[in-house]
Amino acid sequence: MSNPKNNNQSGADNLPANQVAKNIIGVFDSGLGGLTIFQHFLKKLPDYNYLYLGDNARLPYGEKSPETIYNYTREAVDWLFKAGCNLVIIACNTASAQALRRLQQEYLPNNYPARRILGVIRPLAETVAANKKIRTVGVIGTKATINSDAYRLELQKLKPELNVEQLAAPLLVPLIEEGWAEKPETKMILKKYLRPLKVKKIDALILGCTHYPFLYKAIKKIMGRRIIVPHPGEVIAASLKDYLVRHPELGIKPVGQPTTKYYTTDNPKLFKKLGEKFLEQKIADLEQVKITEL
Repeated sequence: MSNPKNNNQSGADNLPANQVAKNIIGVFDSGLGGLTIFQHFLKKLPDYNYLYLGDNARLPYGEKSPETIYNYTREAVDWLFKAGCNLVIIACNTASAQALRRLQQEYLPNNYPARRILGVIRPLAETVAANKKIRTVGVIGTKATINSDAYRLELQKLKPELNVEQLAAPLLVPLIEEGWAEKPETKMILKKYLRPLKVKKIDALILGCTHYPFLYKAIKKIMGRRIIVPHPGEVIAASLKDYLVRHPELGIKPVGQPTTKYYTTDNPKLFKKLGEKFLEQKIADLEQVKITEL
């Protein structure tokens, strides 16, 4: 996971007492998709405090303009930092592709210089680039992620000879958010999306949207045994674990009685119903919040 330069020599933010960092990892997504990443955080790093924020009210981000995506993401990250998060993981490929660098370079130094924001693209790119058997990789994602060319740039920076085939799959996120992941109609659409990549004989497939692991088994079945499909949750959780070891200055430490809180900008009943299904565990502490700036 990439780390922007820290220009704050004191290692602390000049903030009111009610906005100081409180040993919390924040996880943000445009909706439920980030739960596919968060589920693996809870398994691999269970002894940490977490806040999960889903901006379901403004979903899907993938159809929005780059400037709108940036503004939405900045509002969400700002909300999480004000809630006491030391570190925020943008568990959304669209937001990572369109907003992460600008937030790291412009927003953080002026607002929270001692804190960090990480995305999900770099860890997946590193995993694929490190595999010597992979010569052609496919990427599926939202229109905004694919149009940003973020995966191609990151992959070819790490491995210039890699051939990257990208394809937008805009219908999948709304179907998953409606609870249609297991419906025959969704699997039919998924097959149509993946067929062109199979024809191009890719060696690996990157799921460039955190919603897509809800369809992981179906995707693996369609692509067949030969094609490598890294699970984003496993890859990013391993990357976070390594990052925390390398950056003790962030002040994020395991605790004896960790807390996990969930927030959504839309209907909490729907979030809870689908969220518990996807997480395969109960969501006990859930609240609806407003993060928009008036």
